[in-house]
Amino acid sequence: MKFSKQFEGQLVPEWKEAFVDYWQLKKDLKKIQILNNNNKNTVIKHSHHSSLSSNFLSSLKGGFSFFGHQHKDHEAIHVVLSTPNICITSLIYLARINVMNIGVSQVHKKLASSASNGDVYETELVEQFEDSDAAKEFFSCLDLQLNKVNQFYKTKEEEFLDRGDSLKKQMDILVELKAAFKQQRDKAANSAQDSTEDASIDCRISCEEDSVTDRIEQEQIQDDSTDDMEKNEVLGSPRSEEMGKSTRIMKREDRKLRTLSGRVFNCQGKNLRINIPLTTPSRTFSAISYLVWGDLVNQPSSNCNPEGSKLRINKTKLHHAEKMIKGAFIELYKGLGYLETYRNLNMLAFIKILKKFDKVTEKQVLPIYLKVVESSYFNSSDKVMNLADEVEDLFVKHFAEEDRRKARKYLKPHQRKESHSVTFFIGLFTGSFIALLVGYVIMARITGMYRQHPDTAYMETFYPVLRQLTEKRDFVLCSVLSLMFLHFFLYGCNIVMWRKSRINYSFIFELAPTKELKYRDVFLICTTAMTAVVGVMFIHLSLLTKRYSYSQVQAIPGLLFLSFLLLLVCPFNICYRSSRFSFLCVIRNIVLSPLYKVVMLDFFMADQLCSQVSMLRNLENVACYYLTGSYKTQDYGYCMRSKHYRDLAYAVSFIPYYWRAMQCARRWFDEGQIDHLVNLGKYVSAMLAAGAKVAYERDKSAGMMWLVVVISSAATIYQLYWDFVMDWGLLQMNSKNPWLRNELVLRRKFIYYFSMGLNLILRLAWLQTVLHSNFEHVDHRVTELFIASLEVIRRGQWNFYRLENEHLNNAGKYRAVKTVPLPFHEVDEED
Repeated sequence: MKFSKQFEGQLVPEWKEAFVDYWQLKKDLKKIQILNNNNKNTVIKHSHHSSLSSNFLSSLKGGFSFFGHQHKDHEAIHVVLSTPNICITSLIYLARINVMNIGVSQVHKKLASSASNGDVYETELVEQFEDSDAAKEFFSCLDLQLNKVNQFYKTKEEEFLDRGDSLKKQMDILVELKAAFKQQRDKAANSAQDSTEDASIDCRISCEEDSVTDRIEQEQIQDDSTDDMEKNEVLGSPRSEEMGKSTRIMKREDRKLRTLSGRVFNCQGKNLRINIPLTTPSRTFSAISYLVWGDLVNQPSSNCNPEGSKLRINKTKLHHAEKMIKGAFIELYKGLGYLETYRNLNMLAFIKILKKFDKVTEKQVLPIYLKVVESSYFNSSDKVMNLADEVEDLFVKHFAEEDRRKARKYLKPHQRKESHSVTFFIGLFTGSFIALLVGYVIMARITGMYRQHPDTAYMETFYPVLRQLTEKRDFVLCSVLSLMFLHFFLYGCNIVMWRKSRINYSFIFELAPTKELKYRDVFLICTTAMTAVVGVMFIHLSLLTKRYSYSQVQAIPGLLFLSFLLLLVCPFNICYRSSRFSFLCVIRNIVLSPLYKVVMLDFFMADQLCSQVSMLRNLENVACYYLTGSYKTQDYGYCMRSKHYRDLAYAVSFIPYYWRAMQCARRWFDEGQIDHLVNLGKYVSAMLAAGAKVAYERDKSAGMMWLVVVISSAATIYQLYWDFVMDWGLLQMNSKNPWLRNELVLRRKFIYYFSMGLNLILRLAWLQTVLHSNFEHVDHRVTELFIASLEVIRRGQWNFYRLENEHLNNAGKYRAVKTVPLPFHEVDEED
């Protein structure tokens, strides 16, 4: 494998811009090679005219030491070390680093005294190249990359060192509180009093804090002044402004969390504030009840009890705090590992490109320049390695019960090895699926099941998708499963594209290595499930043609669905148990959206459900069909005659958009960004459009049709704008890529334009509700299934560009590890 591909495959995707630009250096080196080849061709053409002169000059060169052969093969360069924007000749101190026995080749270091952010290397060419301009361009680029690597490494090192110091303080506080809790528990155990309550540490809320609101207002003023100072310092740097903006957002979120879950208390002689993020319903309700109770009992007053208000820190709070600190240690260790990878890959890149330079120019610059690289900050500093060892020791001591092997399972989790048997079974089930599908289509064609007037019972069983409520219907299962696994298959295709595009979807979704499904696993699940679905369809059709009992035959699809449902909730460690349970947790978070803190995976999955309204409507039909026993009596209109069932259609059409709207409301509450409220409006418009469509299914009047057209058109325009501008980050007016954005993952721009046009067409699929267009000689239920599949395909396309935009945002902020909030905040007495 070429080093360039190996380099691209191993670098940290979010830090790609901070790595050595190996590809640009290769381009500069290619220019030097082309010039050398041209010069050699020129020499060969004129060699027969100057052979005597050449021999004479060669003999002269051999007679003088300063024209020795090594002078031809080696390049003398100066690597100058200076500070940014300062180069004062009078302050220069030339220190000879090394003088090689290669003629005049030597390296110098230029030192300048200044309070700068870091040293800057500059290379000066002593000997003139035949292609001096290209060589100067190469070394200028090389120096730029070395300075960039040093500066980025130093910045990240300081960030991780500060985070490490904070975590050590957090660990000390946690150890003290746990010791106090253990002492309190032992004291309670020795006493004769029996109590059903958990032991707790008796702490006192500090009376020096007048109120949470006053403190928040003071912090707001301080943060605003700090932000103004930062803006004056960065002088309009785009990258710095983005970092400052994200920092201010995090501060606002931290303040909001503090108002609900944090109070200053005095315990073990320290003023502390404990922050437990409101990520679960229990924490949310407890924080709200705490505030309400505080407002009712502790009326606003300037007087305070000398002893302060009592605050109980029980085992649950300590457990949450310990879990947060443990997660912060894991993320810090991961970040330190990334920085070590950054160091090693960049060092290897410098070695490789210098070797190529020596090979092209037939000189030996590698030993000279490499000494400077080896002595530079990013390669000579050992603070990261020392901190990584210290973090590992602390984790072993406090979280792994002195078991280093157990600690490494958390700090360095092993990726699940991909087995060749998975690929084999994918091929096996794919072939089986195709064979069964072909057999099913042939049999359906012979029996006439695809025509306009087929066997009503069969068609009503397999192909209802958003059917008109006035028709007699049955409840189908296979269309539900087909749409579900089509969506899952497209997710596997998304994973393939994300991996090829170097989009770190695992980090964006915060997927644990043990719970993450690889694309082969996804394809295996899809092929296995769809083989089972088509097999059941084939068996069902065969039994119907042989005139078996209808009630018995109709139970077969229900048993298939029941088996899939039982497998999803199966507690045994089979069939990707960790991934199944993670999926169920995400569904739980979506259903209880306002109460759970919303993360990327939650609202991503909720968006998928918004594209599966057809599947949910079919699922509603299936539930009524089998739970009421209609499959035995063939009474297709039983559920239709029920008013509750007809009203349930509205709820089923609304519910995915309602969940997503509640997630937007929760994100606005947590982050305070107005964009989330605007996004909430998009889902409200979608709810209105879905309700208008359901109403139009009941009332086919012209007025209702125009109402559907108007509301759906407005919702579509709203959704298209949000797709292109907010979710995909496209349609930027001042972009260097017309109507796109400055940074693109895909090299071919026409793919983005094509995707935008395709998204526009697929967003207009709702027109089929009004036009009622059917393919010739094809049942309308098959047409509706096809339209529902198009929406799923549109969502699969949307997924790729949504994560591409998220990845570019992370890369723009160099965010490669998750920032875990810390539970304890020590408050100075002055505060």
